[in-house]
Amino acid sequence: MNKTLILGIGNILWADEGFGVRTVEHLNETHQFDENVTLMDGGTQGLYLVQYVEEADILVVFDAIDYGLEPGEMKLIEGGDVPKYMGAKKMSLHQTGFQEVLMMADMLERYPSHLLLVGVQPVELEDFGGSLREKTRQQIEPAINAALDWLKQFDIYATKRVEPIAPEHSLSGHEVSMDNYENDRPSAELASRTGDDRVIHSKAFHIEYKPHPLEQEEVISCDVDHRGKY
Repeated sequence: MNKTLILGIGNILWADEGFGVRTVEHLNETHQFDENVTLMDGGTQGLYLVQYVEEADILVVFDAIDYGLEPGEMKLIEGGDVPKYMGAKKMSLHQTGFQEVLMMADMLERYPSHLLLVGVQPVELEDFGGSLREKTRQQIEPAINAALDWLKQFDIYATKRVEPIAPEHSLSGHEVSMDNYENDRPSAELASRTGDDRVIHSKAFHIEYKPHPLEQEEVISCDVDHRGKY
């Protein structure tokens, strides 16, 4: 029996960047599968997901992708074309990390036999603590339906739950469920959307763009923690 992984990746702290996570959450709340199908909130874990990906025969990924399309537009990518979309025009560290997950699975000769990326062009990303914009939110159900239709060719079917799963049993935890996350968000006056107001508006600090002049042969590098932190 084929092992199937349905994965949502992204960062719920940055508005539409959380599309993938919110979509797989909603799928888990409203549908159930046989034991050979695993639903997972992959967040921004990057390379830490390789152990799960290499076990999957069939992989479905939900994510916010900069396709260069109209905001809120959905696009499906299959098979060998998926990795280039996970790295081109990357919007955050998790996309680079997941591209490397696929590369590592390929190197280990444990690449999924079938792969589908369900991506949506984000409307807004620069809103720290913000939730999905309406155009993006409206694509959650179509994205789920597209994935379920694609899975049918492999005789993988979902059963609609009679009652949605309880919030405390959600993939990401009750504390960051969509409703709690939106309803408990502090106002812009109490929590800045762009940075720490104590620094931004303080006369003790002077913030300006200072490009570092590079010699022709000089290179600047940094180490990246693929869990989403520097």
